[in-house]
Amino acid sequence: MQIKLIAIGKTDHPAIQKLSEEYSSRLGFYIRFEVEIIPDLKNTKSLSEVIQKDKEGELILKKIQSSDDLILLDERGKTFSSVEFSDFLQKKMNSGLKQMVLVIGGPYGFSEAVYARANGKISLSKMTFSHQMIRPFLIEQLYRAFTILRNEPYHHE
Repeated sequence: MQIKLIAIGKTDHPAIQKLSEEYSSRLGFYIRFEVEIIPDLKNTKSLSEVIQKDKEGELILKKIQSSDDLILLDERGKTFSSVEFSDFLQKKMNSGLKQMVLVIGGPYGFSEAVYARANGKISLSKMTFSHQMIRPFLIEQLYRAFTILRNEPYHHE
């Protein structure tokens, strides 16, 4: 299985970018992992939230293959402990899935079309984080999940 992370907008904070790159590098020892950034929309001040979500949604859906398992990072998604998340990933790998795509939306979330295409939603917390901050959190949790699956001494119960 391969994991692809799609996110809207580049990270403009060097520390966030560096942390994301660090955990992406670590994750690469366990699984093929790719990050794809969709550039921020231009001139959004004149767009309503719905139109902005629709335009971002079109860009997201262009990046998805019909065979991809699309999982959205959404505040209303299923929450997991780190061990439960590792079990979730193991089940995905055991199912013979070719590629799982995790998507971090823009500041207003996802369009109805993206929700309709999604195979699931997960939430990393009941709290709301910026769409930039969630990137290193998610990548670290992916890394943690694989160390749990390999019984490596990174995660402590």
